[in-house]
Amino acid sequence: MLKRSTINASVSPKGSLETLSQREVQQLRETGSGSVYRLFRQCALAILNTGSHSDNAKTILEAYPDFEVKIHQQDRGIRLELLNAPADAFVDGEMIASTREMLFSALRDIVFTQSELEHKRIDLDSSEGITDYVFHLLRNAKTLRSGVEPKMVVCWGGHSISTEEYKYTKKVGHELGLRGLDICTGCGPGVMKGPMKGATISHAKQRNLTGRYLGLTEPGIIAAEAPNPIVNELVILPDIEKRLEAFVRVGHGIIIFPGGAGTAEEFLYLLGILTHPDNQNLPFPVILTGPKSASTYLQQLHDFIGATLGAAAQQRYRMIVNDPAEVAREMAIGIKAVRQFRRERNDAFHFNWLLKIDESFQHPFEPTHEAMASLNLTREQPLHQLAANLRRAFSGIVAGNVKENGIRLIEEHGPYEIRGEATIMRPLDRLLQAFVEQHRMKLPGGSAYEPCYRVID
Repeated sequence: MLKRSTINASVSPKGSLETLSQREVQQLRETGSGSVYRLFRQCALAILNTGSHSDNAKTILEAYPDFEVKIHQQDRGIRLELLNAPADAFVDGEMIASTREMLFSALRDIVFTQSELEHKRIDLDSSEGITDYVFHLLRNAKTLRSGVEPKMVVCWGGHSISTEEYKYTKKVGHELGLRGLDICTGCGPGVMKGPMKGATISHAKQRNLTGRYLGLTEPGIIAAEAPNPIVNELVILPDIEKRLEAFVRVGHGIIIFPGGAGTAEEFLYLLGILTHPDNQNLPFPVILTGPKSASTYLQQLHDFIGATLGAAAQQRYRMIVNDPAEVAREMAIGIKAVRQFRRERNDAFHFNWLLKIDESFQHPFEPTHEAMASLNLTREQPLHQLAANLRRAFSGIVAGNVKENGIRLIEEHGPYEIRGEATIMRPLDRLLQAFVEQHRMKLPGGSAYEPCYRVID
């Protein structure tokens, strides 16, 4: 990435952090040094870099080596001083409104996360404690709205997709919006933008002025996939596991579009949860879909699930090819069942407390070479545990592809080695090879993809 033009600016918050105590302001100023500051600087730079076509966090950071953000106290709260910031985030010297909102959302979430971790009341050693932590993070971001009936559709899929696949996601989003449904994605480009863009138009047609475009991300991802400007609610969770749990707790149904390793990771996470015995009768609509041109990909992913997790996992979702209206109709019907189920059991509409998430899906996975090589990828374990370990394998591949730490590990030690039973490794190898051949591992137009992994059976 070539170094682009920069600008110096002073920005005050709007929509987040407008009212603060003196103590809170001081706490924010204290983040101006140390690891918390470095984390905020990285996230801030990614937000200011919205519109970039790079999916490499290291490249973005290197493009703006002189970027700094300073936090100043003033009578009405705080002010951010930005030095050598990307000029594209400004129009005639004024920061774009959506960028300003997301910038202060990032500061809010990073500071609150740090504050919560410093309190002994946070229990990250139990499943219930982790879920409670996710709840508090979402509530602090004002994401949870009691009394609002279920209508949040989570859309998962790749940032590296074809033009036809992107247009298809917009069509599905348009159909969802016509039915009054809101959109939640990972907030980046590709599938994370298309459904929001489609729903924006249909919400306008229906005179829906309260449409929600919720983006959930985490620090390691946001630097590689800057938020798209349609997002009107941004939440940064502390790690990928908290982010995934937030998706399934606030979402009332999930649509899986074409993608690569990250999409497979999300799909395996979801199926691992839904195949847990405690969730057997819990309604949760899941649809795997794409345009006709993606039918081969969809079948490959479906076959991989069958070969590794079996028919029980395949029964937890429906595959619909090239029919946006049918996708939206099925999702609307599924969400009605969710609403009825939660009413009967007095469960909250805004947070899915009844969903059982095993601890193996909640604890952060650090994809070191040793951890990747020691994953248990055999059939001598419960189905949901196998799904959890397959999810970790794809998580490591995502890290090696786009996350700063993962990229550096691969540069230093070479590709990860993924080992397991041949009946699991061979379908895995075929799927990954298909991803490479279909250019689903990196943004199109770049250099040839160099795998960050080796599959060994």
